[in-house]
Amino acid sequence: MEWFSALRESDPNVFKAIADETWRQHEKLELIASENFVDQAVLEALGQPMQNKYAEGYPKKRYYGGCEFVDEVEKFARIRAKKLFGADHANVQPHSGAQANSAAYAAFMNPGDTLMGMELSHGGHLTHGHPLNSSGKLYKIVAYGVDPETERLNYDMVRKVAQDNKPKVIMVGASAYPRFIDFKAMREIADEVGALLFVDMAHIAGLVAGGVHPSPVPYADVVTTTVHKTLRGPRSGMILCREEHAKAIDMAVFPGHQGGPHMHVIAAKAVCFGQALKDEFKAYARQVVKNAQELADELSGQGLRLVSGGTDNHLILADVKGSFGLTGKDAEERLDSVGITLNKNTIPFDQEKPFIASGIRLGTPALTTRGFREPEFRRVAALIIKALKNEMTDSLRDEINSEVKDLTSSLPLYPELNAILGGGSESAGG
Repeated sequence: MEWFSALRESDPNVFKAIADETWRQHEKLELIASENFVDQAVLEALGQPMQNKYAEGYPKKRYYGGCEFVDEVEKFARIRAKKLFGADHANVQPHSGAQANSAAYAAFMNPGDTLMGMELSHGGHLTHGHPLNSSGKLYKIVAYGVDPETERLNYDMVRKVAQDNKPKVIMVGASAYPRFIDFKAMREIADEVGALLFVDMAHIAGLVAGGVHPSPVPYADVVTTTVHKTLRGPRSGMILCREEHAKAIDMAVFPGHQGGPHMHVIAAKAVCFGQALKDEFKAYARQVVKNAQELADELSGQGLRLVSGGTDNHLILADVKGSFGLTGKDAEERLDSVGITLNKNTIPFDQEKPFIASGIRLGTPALTTRGFREPEFRRVAALIIKALKNEMTDSLRDEINSEVKDLTSSLPLYPELNAILGGGSESAGG
């Protein structure tokens, strides 16, 4: 059966929305650092009958019958995840990174215990203690940030926060920090104050798997991650831990925080982990970093100030307000109008509100998956600067849009799928 043939007939409105989104991904330059493009094998694993199966519990310990085959895919996912990251134990059931973090906290902490995490405006994440997140409501939060001079983590400053507050858990990891993190130093700080060390490696998991970023697994008690960013898998989460913590983690996920696992997604995770074990993925991870550094050099060379001066990983945080007098919101909207997708982002010590922001965040994973290398990223950088530096007239907008379409058409995304879906709203029907 041709993909989407039944959907096209039964619900043309939903079909059209899917067609339009697929075409949007194809014809725009995707620079959101937390997004990527899965390949067809992962898409196929997501859209199959395992989605019909309830499988509360764990392999060989389910609350329902008929789980012998979903047990197999969960075992594949767990074995491959442990091999990929050198971990003692893997729980592949979390529906998201946020739920993985919630479960990990609950496995070892009681409400009111002290959690120490990176300040959101300095590059941290909502689930590391923001007051609007459950982590900030359940636990006493203390935050560490970056050095105002270097805009990088200063481990003496982090140590001082830990010594002053004696947290139960130190959470390490970020959503907008472009530099390596010294996990060994964080382990030493945790040991000095008697804290457990958790690492949320959601953004860098694929780089760790590919050998181009230091691994937190040898140092952390617990490592959480999403699967859909640099790891290039389905939208979901995972927890890795030392064997001594395996039972507590498994109990915190189920029955602590979730019911039935999404077995079709776990099947797709197994496929993703299998792909990440191959040499081709290591080459991909290397290219992600090369592309990020090329993009950073080009943007910096044309007047855009980069937070911390550059990048060690897949993402760049740039100060558009200090460089060109634009807010992050203005820059995001301006770039989106010419087919370049990224997000506004606060920068350390930002004076703007988060929904306005002074910065933008850019990442290279998605376009690297698409086949972009250094020459293409030099062109991308030139288009970004052209859009940010100049008054956005209709003629300039048309000029940049034309160049964007030239780039995207030269390296098409899901060409067979686009042919089935009809290529955008004008021909999708409905």
